Amino acid sequence: MNIYTAPDPSPVERIDAEPVNARGKREPLYAARKKVFPKRAEGRFRRFKWIVMMITLGIYYLAPWIRWDRGPYAPDQAILVDLASRRFFFFFIEIWPQEFYYVAGLLVMAGFGLFLVTSAVGRAWCGYACPQTVWVDLFLVVERAIEGDRNARMKLDAGPWTFDKARKRVIKHAIWLMIGVATGGAWIFYFADAPTLVVSLFTAKAPVVAYATVATLTATTYVLGGLMREQVCTYMCPWPRIQGAMLDENSLVVTYNDWRGEARSRHSKKILAAGQSVGDCVDCNACVAVCPMGIDIRDGQQMECITCALCIDACDGVMDKLGKPRGLIAYATLSEYAANMAIATDDGRTPVQPSKVRNADGSFVEAIRHFDWRIIFRPRVLFYAVTWLLIGVAMVVHLAMRERLELNVVHDRNPQYVLESDGSIRNGYTLRILNMVPAPRRIELSLLGLDDGASMRIPELAKQGARTFIIEAAPDVATTVKVFVTSKQSTAAISEFLFAIEDAGHSDRATYRAAFNTPGDAK
Repeated sequence: MNIYTAPDPSPVERIDAEPVNARGKREPLYAARKKVFPKRAEGRFRRFKWIVMMITLGIYYLAPWIRWDRGPYAPDQAILVDLASRRFFFFFIEIWPQEFYYVAGLLVMAGFGLFLVTSAVGRAWCGYACPQTVWVDLFLVVERAIEGDRNARMKLDAGPWTFDKARKRVIKHAIWLMIGVATGGAWIFYFADAPTLVVSLFTAKAPVVAYATVATLTATTYVLGGLMREQVCTYMCPWPRIQGAMLDENSLVVTYNDWRGEARSRHSKKILAAGQSVGDCVDCNACVAVCPMGIDIRDGQQMECITCALCIDACDGVMDKLGKPRGLIAYATLSEYAANMAIATDDGRTPVQPSKVRNADGSFVEAIRHFDWRIIFRPRVLFYAVTWLLIGVAMVVHLAMRERLELNVVHDRNPQYVLESDGSIRNGYTLRILNMVPAPRRIELSLLGLDDGASMRIPELAKQGARTFIIEAAPDVATTVKVFVTSKQSTAAISEFLFAIEDAGHSDRATYRAAFNTPGDAK
């Protein structure tokens, strides 16, 4: 069940020799692409892939067009990365630049989620939800609709160039390019108001960067999903290498049960008549024909396998036609496989299970399958699940408790203080009141501390000093206010006091501890 089986070492063998697969064939570290013509599969896993493809593509293409009413002072696009205002909107959630830790938390959750899924059910992400897999499936739908299924496409590819072949190729690649354009267009709609931007695109009034982004994503989608396909998963994506550290003997992977399938033969009746044993595999190559990676799962576990399980559907269909039990190719763990191998070889060390039933000819009536929930609830998987859940809960709690009102204060540096004619001392400050609610608010600014005679003055609002002012804060922006604080107290030490802002209507409050400089501070 190893990816590669190394030959017996010899003193002269190079350390960088090419790896050897399960059949003893040397495999190069890199090989030029050979076209793969996957046959359309039918079965429960293929249906599940259709569902995942429709959901993921539907979300990607349609999400920018969902509207969400935030009032007259905020955009009504449900999901929007507003680069101009440096904010991220997700339905009722609004994230500001200083709250980028939420994005970091989501990335950490995505990482642990990937570790969790891989440890439990292998490379399910690669086989079902990876964008490369989803778009390749979409491109294959177009290819089959125009050129036919596997045999027709292989015949067309090997045949000479004719008008019909050129017509089909032009139509296919044109549709692929249209899909690429739609992919790039959908992406930029997340960064601007979608209805407005689509009009700008078609009237040549959109920014140059928008056209450049669409062109880049069109090219990458077309090349990666249409021309390179399995090469991306094999040579460009790092996850096939990384996922090896996530798997163990209790992780579910797509497995060919050779303890049941070997010895394979297309002429089982003749072999049985000759008194020889034969396995359930009839060597029909149906599993190979449907594989989008172009590999043979019967060669054992391979790095190229994305565990899409289409080979399971293909093999189960053949077993149904032959009247044999399903499960010759199935999701299984390495420990389960090893136990079945020990039973099937009758090594005398493993007791024969009651579910293992052989016919007189030695073939298996049913596959030995015992799903154990401990596959899911084991320490590694639980660790990833608990970590993922704790990060998510912490983010939700913090999101619910966060204040939507912030205050920043900058003391004037030149001059640090001014002596008034009446002997009082004045300090200047620039206050930045951040209203993170998409609605105007009346904010009460208060001066807390200093002596009883201390006051503050806002030239824009009043000429007289006071300890409290009402400030009209604009929605979803920072309102800057110039404030002068005057005190008759002159001490050698720097006095500290508080600026406090409060919106009683939203129960939001923020304070800032500031310093009041006096002539005595310079001594």
